[in-house]
Amino acid sequence: MSTSIPAARSGTAVHGDTVLRKVQRSVLPAAFLLYMFNYMDRASIGYAQLQMSTDLGISLATYGTIAAIFFVAYTVLEVPSNIIMKKVGARIWLARIAISWGIITMLTGFVQNTTQLYIARIALGVAEAGLFPGLLLYMTFWFRSQDRSRGIAGFSLAQPVALLIGSATAGVILDHVHWFGLAGWQWVFILQGLPPVLLGVWVLLYLADRPNKARWLSKDEAAWLEGEISKEYDAEDDGHMEISLDAVKNPKILYLAFINLLYAVGLYGMTFFLPQLVAQLNPGYSSTNIGLVGAIPYVCGAIAMLLVARYSDLLGNRKPIVMTTLAVAVLGLVVTMVFKETPSLGMIGLCLLAVGVFSYLGPFWALASEALTRSQTAVGLATINAIAAAGGFFGPFVIGKTAAADDVIFSMIFPAACMALAIVLLIWVKPDKGTPAAVTEIV
Repeated sequence: MSTSIPAARSGTAVHGDTVLRKVQRSVLPAAFLLYMFNYMDRASIGYAQLQMSTDLGISLATYGTIAAIFFVAYTVLEVPSNIIMKKVGARIWLARIAISWGIITMLTGFVQNTTQLYIARIALGVAEAGLFPGLLLYMTFWFRSQDRSRGIAGFSLAQPVALLIGSATAGVILDHVHWFGLAGWQWVFILQGLPPVLLGVWVLLYLADRPNKARWLSKDEAAWLEGEISKEYDAEDDGHMEISLDAVKNPKILYLAFINLLYAVGLYGMTFFLPQLVAQLNPGYSSTNIGLVGAIPYVCGAIAMLLVARYSDLLGNRKPIVMTTLAVAVLGLVVTMVFKETPSLGMIGLCLLAVGVFSYLGPFWALASEALTRSQTAVGLATINAIAAAGGFFGPFVIGKTAAADDVIFSMIFPAACMALAIVLLIWVKPDKGTPAAVTEIV
């Protein structure tokens, strides 16, 4: 049912549901595309590795280190990136991120040895740093708390979609695209790096930083939305958008960040090693088959993400939902490990893993954003994501070091244990009974 609220200054009725639909139609597509190409470029190395390992002489252990090294600079620069974005505006900063990472991804297609590949991955981490927390911060400018899980899931849906598209296309590129004497793995990087450059130019020209700068909202609608979002923050924020570094030492935020780090071990274990997992389940598959079959878990994850995010906003209490999603992911890894000799059951396990890790995103980040004051959002969200990025380093690194040449699946015991520990730690997260969806203390 639509609600009508008089605008503060003009008295004109503003329909909240109408404003929300306008925001969803105008803000989410840009955020979705940015994150989709971002994640596609970040994960493309997983499929390129199927050929690149032979051309460049890369072992599985070395590949794990190369995948992990991306997160070194990425982790360090997350917080500074969000601070800069809050000062210069989302339009300029998100455009810079997209254009720079697209160029570096294309250049990765021309590396000649492992040293150059290490440099390219570090540079990609520098370029991409800040996109995801920047988009999370951007959501807090446009979505009320009660709508935020769906808003976050709306653009985070790009993650499984990116992996789905990347999986389906990368295998085909590997097998069939060998233009101008370049190998298929080189074209994976080149073809997937070009779109974000073009998208970055579009963002620079057309993206609206905030509601009061959106041409597609009337002045009354923009004023109403800004007012509604401002009311949700503590009185001491006084509606200002200054930057506070208090979140860096806030124990609630650090606790949630550590939980997210444990989750990230599972997420990036799947992201960088799913092609190898599918190849082990079905040793006779070509690169094209691995790509197409590897897309199935991402379809399941995308559908589950939307359904769980909607339920999360309706229920309000995010904690049990986050715990359940992690439990499903752990179950999926256990099923895959137990039934690694039975391809059909092993694939069911991978589908459960994808359902769990992608459904987690909307409820968890809504939970985290509700624990912050207005002035803490830029640094707080970036801090949580930066600490989680350490999981992106340790996950691929440990998996690569512990995996045997012919058995990647067994090494998945490490991400399974990490996500199980995250479930246990969530027990001590206590929601504030005054605001059911918000986290205010750890007990």
